[in-house]
Amino acid sequence: MIIIDTEVYKDYFLLMGMHLGSGKIETFEICPDYVNYDAARTMMTRDTTIGFNSIGYDLPIIAAALSGRSNKEIKDISDKIIVEGKRHWQLGIKVPRNWDHIDLIELAIGQASLKIYGGRLHAPKMQDLPIEPDASIDAEQRALLREYCRNDLEMTSILYRHLQPQIALRVTMGEQYGADLRSKSDAQIAEVVIANEIERLGGCAEKPVIKKGYTFRYKDPGFIRFDSPELRAMFERVLETDFTLSANGSVEMPEWLKKERITIGKAQYQMGIGGLHSCEKRQFIEASSDEVLADWDVASYYPNIILGQRLSPKHLGTDFLTVFQSIVTRRLDAKRGGDKVTADVLKIVINGTFGKLGSKYSFLYSPDLMAQTTISGQLALLMLIERMEMAGIRVISANTDGIVLHAPKSLDIKMQCIAWDWMLDTSYELERTNYRAIASRDVNNYVAVMLDGKTKGKGVFASPSLAKNPDCQIVYDAVAARIASGTPIERTIRGCDDIRRFVTVRRVTGGALWRGENIGKAIRSYYSTSVASDEVIRYVKNGNKVPKSEGTRPLMQLPDVFPNDVDYSVYLDAAEKLLSEVGYL
Repeated sequence: MIIIDTEVYKDYFLLMGMHLGSGKIETFEICPDYVNYDAARTMMTRDTTIGFNSIGYDLPIIAAALSGRSNKEIKDISDKIIVEGKRHWQLGIKVPRNWDHIDLIELAIGQASLKIYGGRLHAPKMQDLPIEPDASIDAEQRALLREYCRNDLEMTSILYRHLQPQIALRVTMGEQYGADLRSKSDAQIAEVVIANEIERLGGCAEKPVIKKGYTFRYKDPGFIRFDSPELRAMFERVLETDFTLSANGSVEMPEWLKKERITIGKAQYQMGIGGLHSCEKRQFIEASSDEVLADWDVASYYPNIILGQRLSPKHLGTDFLTVFQSIVTRRLDAKRGGDKVTADVLKIVINGTFGKLGSKYSFLYSPDLMAQTTISGQLALLMLIERMEMAGIRVISANTDGIVLHAPKSLDIKMQCIAWDWMLDTSYELERTNYRAIASRDVNNYVAVMLDGKTKGKGVFASPSLAKNPDCQIVYDAVAARIASGTPIERTIRGCDDIRRFVTVRRVTGGALWRGENIGKAIRSYYSTSVASDEVIRYVKNGNKVPKSEGTRPLMQLPDVFPNDVDYSVYLDAAEKLLSEVGYL
């Protein structure tokens, strides 16, 4: 298996391949005084190659180069792909079908560049293109580009290894469905699988025709019941509202509902096309010995709404429900039987299916079905919230598919009875997790402490991942440790010798300047005592300050030892401020 990448200039073409096992590099070049690419044909047809954004860019470029095109022609093709958004078939380029290739761009969540993914995964070196794309390349610069390309291969290799579980699942699914799914996102996989199953039933998986100006109304599912006149009036208005589509095919939020704040008890809630959320700010709740703090989540919420209400895209009919029910049932059977691989595979299909209901480019497109699902979920949660509040059980947070409750232990049985009755009324299933404490900056940024002292975070408190840029993670570590166990924030911050917990990774549009040097569009930095507090990183295009860059030092290459100039005071101040923002202080 070989990681590949290309660099293209008007008088230089470079293709490099790195063997995953040995790290050996193969280099193929085309320039006015040197041509070496014959062996590249063997590599492309013999090996499994891996790239990033490679199906749309690198493979067509390689195919053009191997067909004998000149440097100028290859550069023109590259510009048409990058600048004009052309696809290879529009440019008359044929990519050989026997090339066995995996493109990682759709698998990597978070919609970022390779450099940002490298920063998120703490790649040793972050480096932007060292030479302007329209430059002419001399012999010395070729060596510079080879070094740059090698670093991109290393980043792609790190990303590939991180994504190996997802790729393994896709290989398993591909064997089941007779399709190459290794380069597809979850939603794209769902399309392939659902289409395959519908066609087996004799149906047709074609995109629907939805005319401009299409409107629809939410349909009463039959189980929504409210006690307060205000909630009943809101429900009636939802039923009488005409929902419309925006230019991009998504469901528009009605203006009145966008402004509506639903008050139940002491809390307010906001509905949206995507889901319900509460409007709390700066909240710290700790359960005493005679209190309970319980998180109730609805299991498989959207799939169960779809199946419970028999919701099917009109153009697909009951075949869709037959297929979707089969997939959900098979997943539950696999989960109960301990077959984690199959359960994970089918979870991808289920979640991806719902994602494609809102895409006008998908054969699954059904905006009314998507809205029916999400609105039903929100109304059902509001019904549960009202019942809890009427019983004297305080709802302190709500978001999409769950609520967090705080009440005296004397009301715990009542809480369970209300949850049970709600499950009987709706046919949905609630799952409970008990907390010791929860600290929220707002509904999307919180840390919860479990009974065993472990923490669960969302938003800024979530663990670093492929979908989230590192942003002074040590601050959130320190705050979580203080809330969970009373650990002084200074002990956590000064006791950490991993510089990766102190860095910030961000994208700087147009590139960033530090001390007169262009450091690239994807940068990594930390707060340093050796940098003046008024010294900043600036945008190349206008010289403006990059936000929150005062006193920071770029760290484009991770050091072997912990730097001796980390400005602990900045991180300590940030942690103290965050403790105040979540109501702990």
